Amino acid sequence: QVQLVESGGGSVQTGGSLRLSCTRSGYTYSSNCMGWFRQTPGKEREGVAAMYITSGGGAYYADSVKGRFTISHDNAKNTVYLQMNSLKPEDTAIYYCAAEGPCDAHSWYWGYAYDYWGQGTQVTVSS
Repeated sequence: QVQLVESGGGSVQTGGSLRLSCTRSGYTYSSNCMGWFRQTPGKEREGVAAMYITSGGGAYYADSVKGRFTISHDNAKNTVYLQMNSLKPEDTAIYYCAAEGPCDAHSWYWGYAYDYWGQGTQVTVSS
């Protein structure tokens, strides 16, 4: 059983930065693809970024965050990060970490394809 715990959310002003962390525990035989998603009330969950944590494969990003967000991982710490720069009010959401996803260009953003989820961390960007 994989467990995911997010941290690092908070409140910042437009143009500010935050770094989210997702620490993973447990073991799985499946994919080692991990992703970040976000959701606001009344809207569908949106894929933000994803990457494999055990290979040199590339990362995937939503168009809305390309050039501003960076996903990375530290295998020694079993942690995946989401560095968020140049934050905008529209980035306000609950951010979720997810594991065991498809991690390919056509399906990385399919939330239902991920098997494990964290509890979420709130990010609020004020103008």
